[in-house]
Amino acid sequence: MYTVKQLAELAGITPRTLHHYDDIGLLKPTAVAANGYRQYDDAALFRLQQILLYRELDMELSQIKEILDARDFDLVSALGEHRKRLTERANRLGTIIQTVDATLMHLVGEINMSNKKKAFQGFSEEQQKKYEEEARLNWGSERVDQSVKRWNSYTQEEKKRVLEEGGAIYMDIVANMNLGPEAAEIQAMLARWHQHMHYFYEPSLEVLRGLGNMYNDHPDFNATFTAMHPDLPPFLQKAINVYVDALEMEWLERELGILEEKE
Repeated sequence: MYTVKQLAELAGITPRTLHHYDDIGLLKPTAVAANGYRQYDDAALFRLQQILLYRELDMELSQIKEILDARDFDLVSALGEHRKRLTERANRLGTIIQTVDATLMHLVGEINMSNKKKAFQGFSEEQQKKYEEEARLNWGSERVDQSVKRWNSYTQEEKKRVLEEGGAIYMDIVANMNLGPEAAEIQAMLARWHQHMHYFYEPSLEVLRGLGNMYNDHPDFNATFTAMHPDLPPFLQKAINVYVDALEMEWLERELGILEEKE
């Protein structure tokens, strides 16, 4: 049997989320101990896995409950369908991330420092085109074309302003890293960063989290941000994860509020 804390840590969610799932009947504890603590068995663990998988597919909690409570629900069939749909999503997200890769490689290379010198070596137009071609070969042209089309729709003056805005955000983060990735000031800067991404395409929460991971894990991005500050890549990764976690919790609370209004 698992406690709330143990199950939450195993699933990578918060105890508060499990309490919410219990309140709405989506995931009830297997038993409640004499001290009032919820306890969960392996069957509950598998049900939670299904809940989280369906959440990855952007299903509403009410829909998930209806599916899992259906008499003809089959775990093996469901897992096969999850794998198929998640693979399709991975391909779509790969396209988006590759698009960001191609565009931001150019963007961060254009940041101007206060002393009018670049903090690091920028990527050339030839390199940017190489990244775009790789994205087209691996993931298809549609999303790459959409992002490129949006960027090319701006005037030179607009492009210059966008690049300067992006540069200012990164430099503001560097200047305030001592506050820590969870600091309100840093999170406010990431809200600006999130809004800034709309100049290129509409970023989902999955893409934002993927960008945070890429800033630290991708060799080119890591080298670029390390040149700005040695600790910046892992700092950005952690700070962006905190930012996305908060947005996901807001979404969950909003969904729960809608469900409660319907009850």
